[in-house]
Amino acid sequence: MSVKLLMTWDIQAGREQDYFEFVVREFLPGIQRLGLEPSDAWFTLYGDRPQILTSAVSPNQSNLERVISSDDWNTLMSRLMDFVENFQYKVVPARTGFQM
Repeated sequence: MSVKLLMTWDIQAGREQDYFEFVVREFLPGIQRLGLEPSDAWFTLYGDRPQILTSAVSPNQSNLERVISSDDWNTLMSRLMDFVENFQYKVVPARTGFQM
C-alpha cells in the first residue's frame, strides 16, 4: 500500500529567495532521486498554520523507511534546515486530494 510523507515548515525570515532556489534545484530532485514522488505543495497565506505543507508518495512503508534512514536523506534534511524552522512530518496512507 502506498504511503504519503506529509511535511510542514515555516521559511526563515529573509531566506525566502535562497529557500525557493534550494527547493527547485536540490530538494525536489533529491527526493525523486531517493525514490519518492512529490505530490502536493501548499503555501499558507492566512492563518495560524505552517507556512508550507508538502508531500511525497512512496510505493510502500518499507521503501519510505529505507529513504528516511539513509545518509542522503539526512544530508538533504540538513540542507533544508538551513532555510526553514518548525519542521514536522508524519506518514499516512496515501489517498488522492488534500491530506493534512
